[in-house]
Amino acid sequence: MLERDSPDPSSLEPVAMGRPHRVVRRRPLDPSLPPNLPEIQPLPRWARLNGGAGGDTNAMFFAGAGVAHLDQILRSGDVSSAGRDSVDFSRAGLGTDADISSASSDSVDFSSAGKIFGVEPVFSGALRQRLALKAAATCARLARLREDEAALRDAEHLAGVGVDTSPAGRLHRLFRLFASRPVKFDAATLSAAAEYMGAPSALDFQGLAAALREAVASADNPLAAAAGVSAAAAPDLAAVPAIDAEIFALWLADLALAQKLGWKAPVPLLATVIAHPALRRAANGRRPRPTDRDWSTVLASAYALAAREGIDVAGALSRQTRKLLDAAPKLRAKSAARVIEMLLADDCIAPARAAKTAKLSERGARRLFDRLTELGAVRELSGRTSFRLYGL
Repeated sequence: MLERDSPDPSSLEPVAMGRPHRVVRRRPLDPSLPPNLPEIQPLPRWARLNGGAGGDTNAMFFAGAGVAHLDQILRSGDVSSAGRDSVDFSRAGLGTDADISSASSDSVDFSSAGKIFGVEPVFSGALRQRLALKAAATCARLARLREDEAALRDAEHLAGVGVDTSPAGRLHRLFRLFASRPVKFDAATLSAAAEYMGAPSALDFQGLAAALREAVASADNPLAAAAGVSAAAAPDLAAVPAIDAEIFALWLADLALAQKLGWKAPVPLLATVIAHPALRRAANGRRPRPTDRDWSTVLASAYALAAREGIDVAGALSRQTRKLLDAAPKLRAKSAARVIEMLLADDCIAPARAAKTAKLSERGARRLFDRLTELGAVRELSGRTSFRLYGL
């Protein structure tokens, strides 16, 4: 017996005698109201750093080109020509805006008040969280922890809410949490970050916050702010194990960059590439560290590499998001709109979490993901037959 995600929504409309019944169908997405989804162009070949730094000027050039292009992507959600800046789920037959009022404003903006310029694309949450996973996996390797990306995904998305995790899992949560909201250089924020890393709570967070704010204010460009903040933190982190201090400094650099650029939330970048072979010293193969004399030059090279990879990830997510939104009118589950919003906001989700959040049965959630997979709108990321994870 065939089963559906929900009862058949088609109904018979009463009509005058003598005329055939008309089947009422959901309206597809109105092509005159395109979603908040840009057409992302890859970084030009001439702007891609493929080797080492090659000098201060070259490093700054490539970093500036890459970060500027990524900045443009994060401001490319303008759909003013359509009169809206959001995905119109009601026109996709997935309910009204009120049905999904709990959606995150950082990922999908459901307002309809005129033209908005510079809003983020709908997949920006998934972009940040996918880069957060990569940053955490890289930092775990630096700290000689055993978890890879797959293990970190499982630990985060299959564990219950509030369940403690491993040191590598805490690193993942650090990048995840602070990539999902605006972050300030204050004592409370730094104390929370230090707790994720297991750093001593006796650190002078007030003094550290003041030093970091001064470094950001005195920098004349975003790259200088990132380099200054990561270097300024070193004296205050002397009591922290070296690898923890290094990871903390990399995280701080991304916060400074985001503040200078005016982004809604930090984008994990520096930690994703810090172990890249192109950045290692030719003489001894040593990776760069924030305490190095030429740190500002190496940091620029690292951001050039990180921006390039981030742009490539954004392009892939944009294409997959288009497939997801094209599939939306074909879904019959009543809470499909909420599940779509979850997919756009995170690296991946588990059917059990989707069921709980969207008020579906677990069986209904699994059928919904099977349907999305069949339509090519999502991918199964775990490679397992059970305890599966789905994402763009």
